[in-house]
Amino acid sequence: MTFTQLFIFFVSIQVIHGLGTWKLYVKAGRQAWEAFIPVYNAVVLMKIINRPWYYTILLFLPIVNLIMFPVIWVETARSFGKNQPLDTFLAIITLGFYSYYLNYFTDVEHVKDRSLHPKSGSGDWVSSILFAIVAATIVHTYVMQPYTIPTSSLEKSLLVGDFLFVSKFHYGARVPMTTIAAPMVHDTIPFIKKKSYLYDDVLEEKNTSWINKLSLPYMRIPGLQKIKRNDIVVFNWPIDTSYSMSVPRPDRNYNKPIDKKTNYVKRCVGLPGDSLSVRDGYVFINGKQNELPDRAKLQFSYLVKTKNNQDFNLQYLHDRYGMNPNRVGKVDQDVYKFMGIYKGDLEKFKNNPKVDQIIPVKEEEGKRNSGIFPHDPNYNWNNDYFGDLYIPEEGKTVDLNLNVLPLYKRIITEYENNTLQVKGNQIFVNGALATSYTFKQDYYWLMGDNRHDSQDSRTWGFVPFDHVVGKPVFIWFSVDSDGIGLKNKIRWDRLFTTVGGSGERVSYLIPFIILLLGWFGYGKWKKRKEANS
Repeated sequence: MTFTQLFIFFVSIQVIHGLGTWKLYVKAGRQAWEAFIPVYNAVVLMKIINRPWYYTILLFLPIVNLIMFPVIWVETARSFGKNQPLDTFLAIITLGFYSYYLNYFTDVEHVKDRSLHPKSGSGDWVSSILFAIVAATIVHTYVMQPYTIPTSSLEKSLLVGDFLFVSKFHYGARVPMTTIAAPMVHDTIPFIKKKSYLYDDVLEEKNTSWINKLSLPYMRIPGLQKIKRNDIVVFNWPIDTSYSMSVPRPDRNYNKPIDKKTNYVKRCVGLPGDSLSVRDGYVFINGKQNELPDRAKLQFSYLVKTKNNQDFNLQYLHDRYGMNPNRVGKVDQDVYKFMGIYKGDLEKFKNNPKVDQIIPVKEEEGKRNSGIFPHDPNYNWNNDYFGDLYIPEEGKTVDLNLNVLPLYKRIITEYENNTLQVKGNQIFVNGALATSYTFKQDYYWLMGDNRHDSQDSRTWGFVPFDHVVGKPVFIWFSVDSDGIGLKNKIRWDRLFTTVGGSGERVSYLIPFIILLLGWFGYGKWKKRKEANS
């Protein structure tokens, strides 16, 4: 849906609302024209149904409004004496058009100063549940989202099994583009394993479904800061074409909305306008090696030859050196491959009595890896030797020719929705001959610290800003699946620690428990005091 289409849709809804409620407004002591004025009509309606003014805001928040609209439909009927279960059913099942029946075919009276307290315990329970769902949806969508680290690409900074809170407001909360979706879940509804949103997503069909036209254009609330170099960022995987995270369908591709693509987390090493290259596995920005924060630990892969064909005890490696047993594999009688070892840990490991020789695993400069961006035979790039390439910045222009086209083709066609044709040595964008191209948004380069065990921008290329979800800020829980026993299963030193910052992590678990107990104690003291007064 374009902004023009969104405006027409918005005005249409106001007209439909006005035609279906103007007599009800009059019976409530208001003017008929007040039912037709956008936004103002909602403010007046909240007074009519004796609800707080801020309900108006909730009606215009995508996803949240899916919960609020049925509430308003029911409350409108009850404000005119229609309190029976059948009235509630009809208000919801007709998607609010029950108000047309009340408006034109009944002689209802407005119930002024109607009590808002539920008349039964079940009604009170339903009201509490609805309030909790609305509040949680607002927080999840616009403020803070829980996230779990699924892979080891940021090992040492973030571990597999870390449970995070991801801030939406640091970079600006993105308004949901998929308007018809289940609240507080991503692309799949838990347990039933069904798609959580309404969208015609099969790529084989032309994407003109009326369902897709209900999607909102990209909008973002202004953030507190811009993405900084070396920030850890959660984003939607740009090339996701799977049915869902939990139910992959390798037999066909799907066109997923941006906000329903799989969530990934990587470190932003390249900003818009940067020139980036990788040399011997190390990132260089504008010719200078990128310096990571002290909590970030680069890891590389090594072949380890043992003395006298001895075997390693993988559990011992985990307990003694913190190595993930799932990333240690035997490749020969006396040779193991270790995926992702930090240099500091490597120095300790060299002293292991079973170790005979440690050999770095690196790809050769100039040897092409076909799985590496831009997946073109003219670019002999690999994981360890990559670039130079320019990271696009909004409003900046690059010369466009057949040599650089592989780098920016996906941006031009997929991310910025242009048509592109190549005829001989000439490039046509939207049917016009193009010798240059101006970018419409910022792009970022995101990589994992585990350089040989990370699917990142070296694989799929640039990450558009409209795919950015938020910034991880807090680790509230952490589980080590390879630990034995409760003591080793939970990483106690990581509970309630910050993601950013420098130096050793500090756990705020004890202060949190003290604060929580104090809050509960104050609540009980206050109730006791009120009871005695």
